[in-house]
Amino acid sequence: MSNFDATRRTLLKATAATGGALAASQFLPGVTPQALAQGAMEPPAPLDVVLRVNGSERRLTLDPRTTLLDALREHLHLTGSKKGCDQGQCGACTVIVDGRRMTSCLTLAVMHEGHSITTIEGLGTPKNMHPMQAAFVKHDGYQCGYCTPGQICSAVAVLDEIRAGIPSHVSADLTAQPQATPVELRERMSGNICRYGAYSNIVDAITEVAGRRA
Repeated sequence: MSNFDATRRTLLKATAATGGALAASQFLPGVTPQALAQGAMEPPAPLDVVLRVNGSERRLTLDPRTTLLDALREHLHLTGSKKGCDQGQCGACTVIVDGRRMTSCLTLAVMHEGHSITTIEGLGTPKNMHPMQAAFVKHDGYQCGYCTPGQICSAVAVLDEIRAGIPSHVSADLTAQPQATPVELRERMSGNICRYGAYSNIVDAITEVAGRRA
């Protein structure tokens, strides 16, 4: 890295911090922009947090800005949840929190103290697979496999949503019990992207598991 690159990066950081401080100081009488800029450049103090992951309590000390995804991958070494777009659009990081699916890249770890978090590692093991994992293998519901952990976590939660009577965008009757039809499954799984296009096989896998639960 050249001195110019380092200087430019420092300049950009200082400019952003100072600009934000100038704007904020208009709403904080008695606080100088210099004080705000200095505070903006200092990292927040770490926080102790207890996460209940896959049935076990895990105690961590985290920067409060740490996402749930980074806490799982970098601190707990549960690397099944994948970082794809890091913007909540691809679904590769999907986990199940208190029974509801969630894109873990868009939520902070400290927000989930005391919540029940299930990752792909908590659903099953190679020797004792969850029915959804076994169905994905049987129906070849994956290609490269990168998105598969998020697909499976989402699929498990989708069937729970249907069983709970939660309608989707394509539900014709919002008061009727939803059914695990291909149209419903495709709509509910639309937030999980497979760049290789294994969607038909994924629907077949979910349909099989839905039939077992019926």
